[in-house]
Amino acid sequence: MSKTLKTILIIASYVALTALTVYLFPRYNNAFNYHFEVGKPWGYDLVTAEFDFPIYKTEAEVLEQQREAVKNITPCYIKTAELPDGIHVLSLEDYEQLQTDGYKRVSIRTDKHVATTLPVSELLTPKSAYETYGLQCEPNIVPDSVTNMHLYQNAIESVSLTFGLVQSGERIIDRGEIVTSQIYQILISLARTYQEKNITHQQSIYVQIGELVLIALLIGLFVLYLAIIRPKLFPQLRATLFFSLLMALIIATSFIVLRLSSDTTLLYIVPFAWLGILTMVFYDARTALMLHAITVLIISLAAPSAYEFLFTQMLVGIVVIYSLRKMTQRAHLAHTAVLVGLTYALIYTALTLATTGSYAHLEIRVYMFIVANMVLIICAYGLIYIFERVFGLVSDVTLVELSNVNSELMHRFAEEAPGTFQHTLQVSNLATEAAKKIDANALLVRTGALYHDIGKLAAPLNFTENQQNGDNPLLRMSNTEAAQTVINHVSNGLELAAKHRLPQVIRAFIASHHGTSLVRYFYNSEANAHPGEKIDEAAFRYPGPKPTTKEAAILMMADAVEARSRSLTEYTEQTISEMVNQMIDAQIQDGQLADTPLSFRDVEAIREVFTDKLIAIHHHRIAYPTLNK
Repeated sequence: MSKTLKTILIIASYVALTALTVYLFPRYNNAFNYHFEVGKPWGYDLVTAEFDFPIYKTEAEVLEQQREAVKNITPCYIKTAELPDGIHVLSLEDYEQLQTDGYKRVSIRTDKHVATTLPVSELLTPKSAYETYGLQCEPNIVPDSVTNMHLYQNAIESVSLTFGLVQSGERIIDRGEIVTSQIYQILISLARTYQEKNITHQQSIYVQIGELVLIALLIGLFVLYLAIIRPKLFPQLRATLFFSLLMALIIATSFIVLRLSSDTTLLYIVPFAWLGILTMVFYDARTALMLHAITVLIISLAAPSAYEFLFTQMLVGIVVIYSLRKMTQRAHLAHTAVLVGLTYALIYTALTLATTGSYAHLEIRVYMFIVANMVLIICAYGLIYIFERVFGLVSDVTLVELSNVNSELMHRFAEEAPGTFQHTLQVSNLATEAAKKIDANALLVRTGALYHDIGKLAAPLNFTENQQNGDNPLLRMSNTEAAQTVINHVSNGLELAAKHRLPQVIRAFIASHHGTSLVRYFYNSEANAHPGEKIDEAAFRYPGPKPTTKEAAILMMADAVEARSRSLTEYTEQTISEMVNQMIDAQIQDGQLADTPLSFRDVEAIREVFTDKLIAIHHHRIAYPTLNK
């Protein structure tokens, strides 16, 4: 992929993230963009009435009053026939409906428009008419549907939808005050009035422009952080896609919750801890904290009680980063989940008590939401696996699993190439100690060291460490053929790594552990056999690439030093120190470490570690006396 195309895709990722955020941004009302709940403190500045507006009743109050108004009407019936004794008979269904609706009297109209009002208790059904008067008859009164419909409509319309008036300039609520039921209804009425005033399209555009600018500034701040503090991550398309997708996931989830539900406590379910966990696992703590802060700031633009939300989520982010400095076991994730849950519960309890002064406002369901959040945090273990596969990343958990020497591939390595396997273990130990000394990734270099020579499994006996009877097949080949046979262990290792689906970061160790160095033994042999002739170095050089990271450089040095230490005839502090310096100096002079970020101080520290470790390994042991007979 060209550099220009990569740059375009990076820019497009951040633009897409901004556009998605603006699109999903919750809009409670274009002109009254506040969110509030009864019993919670008002999280915004002072609100005063800009105009006169009525206070609307709640929907429940209106329905109840309309129901009472309808009960007070007198249903109208039409008499269709005269019956003896002036009795009035209606169907059983109509009679039961009157009883159900609670009506006490009805109005009966004749065809001459003469109306009579009777108690419902004097009305009969066909059955009661027969039982009382011995008459078998059909109903002689039926409901007047048209008149009754008008009566119902008038009764409903007679109920006022409002119960008061707020005058222009009147103070409504200020920051920190508790939203009571009465104030809540006034705020709802104000929002409804704004909505009825039909906010213009132009105003709506201005609102969205303001949101776009704020969101773009925050995302731009994160990009600026990468450019200045993490310049290596800034141009990486993979890192950009990772950060954009993770932010989009949390922002979209939060905004959808706010758009679909008025219950803002549901935000306690949203796993904001994923931001810190996933970024910590694949990158570093500082980037994790920055990503968490920017994402939370964006969501706070729409979240109710923004200060409370920010306070809570920033503390949670710090707890996540502190508790998950290294994640090498699943238990670490569970530990983080527990700490996050306790933090949420403690903050929610304290804030509620501080703002309401009563434990009665503590809600059990919020604690249930927090438990659900803890479960989602543990589910991040599965997300780590998904992100590894999608982005080609590797976590410490995966590195720990790969460094298990009892795995199938490592077991085969130990069985088929025991000498190389022992060499690998020694290199791994040397590289790990050196990485710790210069603050490199010790777990990464340890794992890479275990796999750097697996290509020798293709032909173990071609390498001296696996030869037991002194027979070396390479000596029966020409120097060029022998050199190519040795060089091929790199390509063979990459093929084996691909077959076993080893992460790309591990394959990089296999490819670069010799860099572009010469297979010195066979090159020198060829030069000695053809004195005065120019030898083609390309046939004796590894294909590379050269190491580009501290970890890869450490492995290259450890591999060369450990292999050379096996050929020493005398193990003293002087011989070991001279050998270490000679091997590392040769690599530096050959330009193999030129592309790495190692400093002179780092190289000196590595020399010291290698020397001390090899001296400890090869120190003289006490000769045990034999037992005199």
